[in-house]
Amino acid sequence: MRYNKLGRTDISVSALCLGSMTWGTQNTASEGHAQIDMALDHGVNFIDTAEMYPVNPRSKETQGDTERVLGEWVSQSGRRQDIIVATKICGKGYENVRNGAPISPTTIDLALEASLRSLQTDYIDLYQLHWPNRGSYMFRQNWHYDPSDQNSDEALDHMHEVLNHLEKCRLAGKIRHVGLSNETAWGTMRWLQIAAAHGLPRMVSVQNEYSLLCRHFDLDMAEVAHHEKVGLLSFSPLAAGLLTGKYSGDVIPDGSRRTYVADLGGRISESIWPAVDTYLDIAMTHNLNAAQMALAWAQSRPFMTSVIFGATTLEQLEIALGAADIMLSPDIMDDIATAYRKFPMPF
Repeated sequence: MRYNKLGRTDISVSALCLGSMTWGTQNTASEGHAQIDMALDHGVNFIDTAEMYPVNPRSKETQGDTERVLGEWVSQSGRRQDIIVATKICGKGYENVRNGAPISPTTIDLALEASLRSLQTDYIDLYQLHWPNRGSYMFRQNWHYDPSDQNSDEALDHMHEVLNHLEKCRLAGKIRHVGLSNETAWGTMRWLQIAAAHGLPRMVSVQNEYSLLCRHFDLDMAEVAHHEKVGLLSFSPLAAGLLTGKYSGDVIPDGSRRTYVADLGGRISESIWPAVDTYLDIAMTHNLNAAQMALAWAQSRPFMTSVIFGATTLEQLEIALGAADIMLSPDIMDDIATAYRKFPMPF
C-alpha cells in the first residue's frame, strides 16, 4: 500500500480509502466490521463516512447508522489509533438531517457532537463540509449549473464564520483537520485565502466525484490541488459500479445499488454504455480486472491523495484492495487517453 500526505499536515493516509456508505442498508454492522478488518490487514488506514450515511436508499430512519457501525468497531476493537477517521457535516437542503438546515456554527455543534457520540471517539481526524451552502455542480447538476445568483459577500462572510467556529472545535480537541467536499475552484481558493488571512484552519483536502467517466477535477481543480497542496479524495471512482462491468447490458443485479437507485444518481444515460464498454475492453485487452484498472488509474493521478471506494461483499473488497500496487503501463494509459477523447462526459 502506498501512502500520501494529507494536505500540508504530517498525517499519511493510504492511497485507498475505505468508503462506508452501504453500512446500515446494503450491509449489516457485522459485515461493515469485517470490511474494516480486511482493509486494515491490507494496509488501509483511512476510513470515510458522513453523518447522512447510509444511502441506497437514504432515509431519516437510518441516518447516522453508518457512523454508529464504525463506532461499534472502534469500541469493540480498541484500535482507534490505527485509523484516520473522516466524516462530514451535511448542509442546506437535505431534509433528513436537521430539516435541511444550512451549515453554520449552530449546526456544526449539533452535528459534531452527534458524530463523536456515534463514532465513540473523542476526536475526528478530518471533518469535512459535505457540500457548499451556496450550491454545487456535482451530482449531475453541471448540466444546468448557474452560479450567477450567488451572493459573494454572503458566501465569504459564511466562510469566515465557519472557519472561526471550526478553530474553536480544533482548540477543544474535537477535530484535527478540516476539508471540503463537492467544492469548486473559486470556493476552495476563498476558503484558503480567508484561513491564511486570519490564522484559521486550512482546508487540507477536497472530496469530489472522480473516475474514468467523471473528470471535472482535471482542469481548474487540478491546478488548485497542485499549487495549494489540497489533494483530492475521490468518491465514486468506479462510477457507482459501472466500471466493474456488473451492469453491462443495462442489467440490475439483485442487491446492487441499482436495486435501490435505478439510474445510479443520474449516471445512466444513452451514451454511458459505449463508454463503459470501451473501458471494459481496454481492461480485457491488457489482462486486467476492470475495477482494479479504474482504481489504479485514479491512484496514478498527480493530484490524488486517496481514492475512496466501497464494497458490499468481502469478495468485492478484496478485488478493490488488489489495485493498491498496480502500476498501469504507458500503453494502457494511451488507450485510456484515447477513450477519454471519445467519451469526455458520458453522464
